[in-house]
Amino acid sequence: MGLHLVELYRSPNIGVFLKANDSFVLVPKGVASSKVEKLANELGVSPCHVSIGGTRLLGPLVAMNNKGILVSRMVEDYEMKEISSKTGLAVERLESRFTAVGNLIAANDHGAIVSAVLEHSAIKQVERSLGTRVRVMTIGQYYQVGAMIVATNAGAAVYPKLNEQETAEIGKIFNVDAEPSSVNGGIPYVASGVVANSKNAIAGYLTTGPELMFLTRALKV
Repeated sequence: MGLHLVELYRSPNIGVFLKANDSFVLVPKGVASSKVEKLANELGVSPCHVSIGGTRLLGPLVAMNNKGILVSRMVEDYEMKEISSKTGLAVERLESRFTAVGNLIAANDHGAIVSAVLEHSAIKQVERSLGTRVRVMTIGQYYQVGAMIVATNAGAAVYPKLNEQETAEIGKIFNVDAEPSSVNGGIPYVASGVVANSKNAIAGYLTTGPELMFLTRALKV
């Protein structure tokens, strides 16, 4: 299908607003339907208009794979019900003092990498909710592992400053090949500018030609 470049709210940081798996893409309420349709078509999924804590910053507030969804404790009860009924997946609040769930967890259906700052009970909850084995890691010097990795069941794009051994180890956890890449002209937090599933991916409009090549290779799209 090929990786297309897009913007949302005139921003290249599309991963801050969107979250996708192989069946649907979570989109903030109020985005023009023509734009939503295009995004959903690119990813080969259905769009689900939702909010979390009344905000449109879905990327940092959601962690998910094809088995389950974990959301920030900022979520309202009615929003949880809405997400569950629109996606057909079980939705749980992550029982943690940290709210940026999506920045602290990276997952596909084979594995999850979670931040070392998460409480033991929250780590167990990730395992249970996403139905997968979990590994606690820091990436480089950073604990925001969810911001550093975009993982699908086809491939993984990771923080570009990792060495070969670290990159391979991440690939092993997700049971896919992992490749380093940046996005949007040198941003190392790849999840901020890429939204992907096993079928395709989209990236922020400032992503360069070489970055597109790296991302296409990493995510097998």
